[in-house]
Amino acid sequence: MRALRVLVILAVILGGLFVIADRVAVGFAEDEAANRLRTSEGLDSTPDVSINGFPFLTQLASGEFDDVEIGIKDFEASTGSGGNGGDSGADSIRIAELNARLRGVVFSGDYSSATADSASGTALISYDELLKAAQVEPVQVIPGLTAKVTGLSDGGNGKIKVGIELTGSLLGNDVSERLSVLSSVKVGGDTVSVDADVLPDLPFSVAEESIRQIADFTQTIDGLPAGIKLDKVQAAEGGVEISVTGSDVKLAG
Repeated sequence: MRALRVLVILAVILGGLFVIADRVAVGFAEDEAANRLRTSEGLDSTPDVSINGFPFLTQLASGEFDDVEIGIKDFEASTGSGGNGGDSGADSIRIAELNARLRGVVFSGDYSSATADSASGTALISYDELLKAAQVEPVQVIPGLTAKVTGLSDGGNGKIKVGIELTGSLLGNDVSERLSVLSSVKVGGDTVSVDADVLPDLPFSVAEESIRQIADFTQTIDGLPAGIKLDKVQAAEGGVEISVTGSDVKLAG
């Protein structure tokens, strides 16, 4: 009976040591992955990496992680031409928060690359950052009158409020009008588009397409890992929230 008690105590001790060793190993792996990700992506700060599931050492030996979560702040994503934006030629856009969850991550023997069976995540782009894709420089909409976008904000119910300023002179009268329009935001391929729902009535005649040249704009987001695509987008209090999904996602080492 005493021998059995000793075996039980020994098993508990060894089990505890295995758990400690497992947690130490996963902590080391998470730190190493975070540092490598920071270096490879040129990040300003170290991202958060969590390798979920237990035991870690068994997953490591099999060459596949069940569930990995990544959190990155202030991520610079590459862009294409932004459509109608005044600064649309910028080659990057800053994503305030980028969170991704990868499942079934199979990595190569030298850890230089990996493939995730599936991925999902969210990205938050602030309104100030998205404003770079809009027409912020004055553009003539009719002779004597120019218009530009002055700001973006949360319009409620998933809409973006686009602030527009009209200035100039018509028939000898100075014009200075500030107006706002509620716009819908959607994704198509790798492009986020902002389109006014209804344009406001103006006390002077301006063709709708002229105002839409200012109010409507697009932002392309390139450089996503192979297999990742933009899924949906909505306006929120802190900016535009974009959801991404993917399968058979290729990840660099």
